[in-house]
Amino acid sequence: MVKIQEQDQYIIDLELQNEISLFYYREAELLDTRDYQSWFQLLSEDIIYRMPARVTRDSSSGSDIIDEMSYFEDDYTTMKTRVDRLYTKSAWSNDPPSRTRHFISHVRIKKGRNENELEVNSYFQFVRNRGNQTINDQLTGERVDILQRDGHDWRIAKRTIYPDHAVIGTQNLHNFF
Repeated sequence: MVKIQEQDQYIIDLELQNEISLFYYREAELLDTRDYQSWFQLLSEDIIYRMPARVTRDSSSGSDIIDEMSYFEDDYTTMKTRVDRLYTKSAWSNDPPSRTRHFISHVRIKKGRNENELEVNSYFQFVRNRGNQTINDQLTGERVDILQRDGHDWRIAKRTIYPDHAVIGTQNLHNFF
């Protein structure tokens, strides 16, 4: 096992880095293959899954993230509803299903509040093609996750998605990031 060191608050441990990166690659695969029920199993029962709004401001006005406003803010029950709905005929925004790709990079790991928890920052690029469109929807940004160890597995206890975009130009946000 590679010794854990801290540098600028991030953990440098190649085995842990590989384990968490593989967890995210598997998550992306589940989403891209539309295996939403298996993806849902990666969430903890106390999940908070949110995307706060971003605005364009001059640099002297402070943060461009508005935590009080969000595109969505879901818990376990609403996430289950969203996932279950994708398997019904009422999911008209996803019929025919979108073709998606989730790209995850710049995975950085910090210690959590206890030994079974990590805070993980990562960058994402989400690309979606719908129907016969020739132009893809694309969304980029940063995710900040709280991962909790559950036996030998990791669960996502909290995910905050910070889009790079102040105006999201996609027709809907039914996909997961």
